[in-house]
Amino acid sequence: MGAFDWFWKAMGSGTSRNQKRSIAITEDAARRAEDLAQLSREELNERARTALAGGELKDPAEFLAVLGEASRRTLGMSPFKVQSQAVLRLLEGDVVHMATGEGKTLVGAMAATGFGLMGKRVHVITVNDYLAARDAQWMSPLVEFFGVSVGAITEALPPERRREAYACDVVYGPVNEIGFDVLRDHQITRRSEAVQAPADVALVDEADSVLVDEALVPLVLAGSQPGAAPTGQITDVVRGLHEKEDYTTDDDRRNVFLTEEGAHKVERALGIESLYDDDHVGSTLVQVNLALHAKALLHRDVHYIVREGKVQLIDASRGRVADLQRWPDGLQAAVEAKEGLSVTEGGKILDTMTLQALMGRYPLVCGMTGTAVEATDQLRQFYDLRVSVIEREKPLRRFDEADRIYATMEEKNTAIVEEIALLHATGQPVLVGTQDVAESEALAEALRRRGIKAAVLNAKNDAEEAGIIAQAGQPGRVTVSTQMAGRGTDIRLGEGVTEGLAVIGTSRHRSARLDNQLRGRAGRQGDPGLSLFFVSLEDDVVATGGAGEEVTAKPDAQGRIEQKKVQDFVEHCQRVTEGQLLEIHAQTWKYNKLLADQREIIDARRARLLDTDQAWAELSERAPQRAAEVAGLESREQAARQIMLYHLDAAWADHLALMDDVRESIHLRAIARETPLDEYHRIAVREFKELAQRAVDAAVETFSEVTIDEAGAHLEDYGLARPSATWTYMVSDNPLAGGNSVVRGIGSIFR
Repeated sequence: MGAFDWFWKAMGSGTSRNQKRSIAITEDAARRAEDLAQLSREELNERARTALAGGELKDPAEFLAVLGEASRRTLGMSPFKVQSQAVLRLLEGDVVHMATGEGKTLVGAMAATGFGLMGKRVHVITVNDYLAARDAQWMSPLVEFFGVSVGAITEALPPERRREAYACDVVYGPVNEIGFDVLRDHQITRRSEAVQAPADVALVDEADSVLVDEALVPLVLAGSQPGAAPTGQITDVVRGLHEKEDYTTDDDRRNVFLTEEGAHKVERALGIESLYDDDHVGSTLVQVNLALHAKALLHRDVHYIVREGKVQLIDASRGRVADLQRWPDGLQAAVEAKEGLSVTEGGKILDTMTLQALMGRYPLVCGMTGTAVEATDQLRQFYDLRVSVIEREKPLRRFDEADRIYATMEEKNTAIVEEIALLHATGQPVLVGTQDVAESEALAEALRRRGIKAAVLNAKNDAEEAGIIAQAGQPGRVTVSTQMAGRGTDIRLGEGVTEGLAVIGTSRHRSARLDNQLRGRAGRQGDPGLSLFFVSLEDDVVATGGAGEEVTAKPDAQGRIEQKKVQDFVEHCQRVTEGQLLEIHAQTWKYNKLLADQREIIDARRARLLDTDQAWAELSERAPQRAAEVAGLESREQAARQIMLYHLDAAWADHLALMDDVRESIHLRAIARETPLDEYHRIAVREFKELAQRAVDAAVETFSEVTIDEAGAHLEDYGLARPSATWTYMVSDNPLAGGNSVVRGIGSIFR
């Protein structure tokens, strides 16, 4: 009986039959493999194409056998039967659940090759630059063996080289960069300026991370524009405010509120009568609230780091620096002012798209991860994707110890250091997963005081990740990492390491799936190993999931609690937070879906303006006299295109800003017994109906007045220049908190 039979019974017999069929096919492929060793490259190519006749998988066993032989020749890697089974499930559009260390990189390359041979362009979507570049280079001999081209996208790649990479049949790239390229391509005024080429398949590595953990995250493209940054005086005043006395925060520290005394203190310091009168509510108060948000809710080495005189955001789900990302609405400037750095200008949002909407652009989505089973409901609900569980090649030998629970965080932290010291004394390598940069550094310092040297891996030194992880399995090695934890890279055990890698979690995450991601660093490919999580009743997941509930505990002298009811309570708290995350996802999806549908209409309109003479035709009809004046210019169609696209893009940006404001206040609609979501949709539909007409009217006015010559339309002279610089950032998206912006707490201060 397979380890996951319970799962298939829950999913229904259809999925079980698919599994049995896949296993039978891979058995057949293994039998055929022996006959392929003597074939030439040309003969193998011919056999592969015959198996994929007409762009369909006609003979899957033959194709898998050929792929396996090609892998042996080009990479020196012989796929296990379970890997071939995973390839088949990917080609049929599933998300495959494969344990950590079971060879997902090869599986992804084999499946991508299959899609490429079917005539489909594939984006192999990774979670970071390093993996995209590494996997493209590592797997290219296999893919190119069949005449399929391979490219890679990384953050530093210039536009021309991006264009070349996207033209390949198989394109490896981090999800953020692929999404930002979509947004940047929505700002072009000539089709030749686009860097992306349409893709047919998204093959998502670490699929649960991309499709679930970060699905709520809007990618944002902003253009340079002076922002409402707090002045130095306001920053100094706010720096002197005290929590509870001058301001308060809500329980989960997402919103901050000035008290009456705090408001009076600010007013006295600034020499104004009231922050809330007409002269100050739209300017001074906004700046005070920005500075207060930066002071109270955004913490150095948790939400951001300061490196080379600049504030750099940390992507919390990965523990990495979020390159080229900023906070919007003056918040970036507020944090810079708080840190005493040079304040940069603000930005106007030009376009935005959630990762979930980005995935919706692909005709076919499939993927692989070590923790797909736990995300089955989300994958089915939001993407209509099935999960196929692939058994391990070798039995799991890792021991997952029960959580060690402590009354206080201080007692827990003391116990963590003691446990690491005990393991270290035996020579067993230890990987410790922490929640943020500050915790990783504090733990490393505590270990140093005990005479234990620890390698630290966090957002401050993420460039050293591969080297640190490569050594993490050596005898006596202690590695302290944030959530990044070398995901996608192997931790190989050194000689003499008989007990395997010990993985320690310093607290439970809000999702058990994230715990399992960390656990999966140990016990790879049949290696021994240990996983152990420490929890305190003061931890975030317990405080959030157990809010309003009390549990009676009897700690021992070291603060440890071993009663089963407390163990059960911790499990309950995590289930509550998981339920909250799922509800947030469901609600956010409902809010975002309409905007995603409207974006498709804008995309289609933009494509017509870019690829046809529609812009010239429409403006000629509305302003025939002006059209006659410029009819002799070769640049007339491009000038019309520039004008129409400028105003369409501006109208869309204004629409996004308006709907963001509506989202900020939509929860107040419930007071009038209106359904917030229905009211949001009503406003969105009404405003969108007027968008196109407003854009055309503005374009006609510009067309009639702007200078047009052989160089095109001189929009800059008319005050209509596109931003000279753009940047990208990501914001939290949580409609249950009353808004979708990382600065949603600012709006809440006014309540």
